[in-house]
Amino acid sequence: MTTTPTVYLISGATRGIGLAIVTQLATRENTIVFAGARDPSAAKGLQALESKYRGKVHIVKLTSPNEVDNKAAVAKVKETAGRLDVVIANAGISNSYVPSVEVGLNAMRENFEINVLGPLVLFQASYPLLKSSSDSPKFIVISTAVGSIQIGTTFPIPNLPYGTTKAAVNWLTVKLHYEYPGLSASIGSSQGSNADTHPLVSVPLHPGAVKTDMTQFAVELLPDLDNYPMITTEESATGVLKIVDAAKREEEGPKLMNYDGTTLPW
Repeated sequence: MTTTPTVYLISGATRGIGLAIVTQLATRENTIVFAGARDPSAAKGLQALESKYRGKVHIVKLTSPNEVDNKAAVAKVKETAGRLDVVIANAGISNSYVPSVEVGLNAMRENFEINVLGPLVLFQASYPLLKSSSDSPKFIVISTAVGSIQIGTTFPIPNLPYGTTKAAVNWLTVKLHYEYPGLSASIGSSQGSNADTHPLVSVPLHPGAVKTDMTQFAVELLPDLDNYPMITTEESATGVLKIVDAAKREEEGPKLMNYDGTTLPW
């Protein structure tokens, strides 16, 4: 008996956590992974995986928040796999580490473009295929504890653009939960086209403090961060996928999940 494969689309998959997630998914049985890269020709790690796991790993051009790229990537998913079950919005940026009084507006705009508009455009492009493919479509956003207003603002790290935009994408992720509740909750409502969908599972997820190129950049600017305990990308990916696998729609709305299974305050 042939089992329908689980199909994933991962943004920001060229390196770091994204590449580790694709690597682990590629080893699973009955799984197809579409890995997003801004420049597929330069994505050597993904190219190696695509060669090793032929037919299971596919590289797609995906630039946040380029609408043309996102729509084309989803079209490739539909053409190749015919369905889409899980989207992991992993692409993100943190490139400004100065006190708030010195933060430039360009840094704020760039972080908003990638960290908020990126997941939004990815959702807009992927949702039509998600809702028609899976009984439990999942849209997972890789967020951060820095986006927690209660605890992220207390971290002794001057990263206003990153923290504020991650707080914003947390709001976006929760809003998706309430806007796309599925058939039973939509009957008699004014939600129109949402009424024929399966309930969306949308979860913001903190991947842990991870050793990546992005955190290394922060350490170079703020050497004290080198003393902060960090996990590997493999450890992060393992925890992230456990959360993704177990994710379900909660009546009270999504929680800000930590990679280790605990919850974080908003």
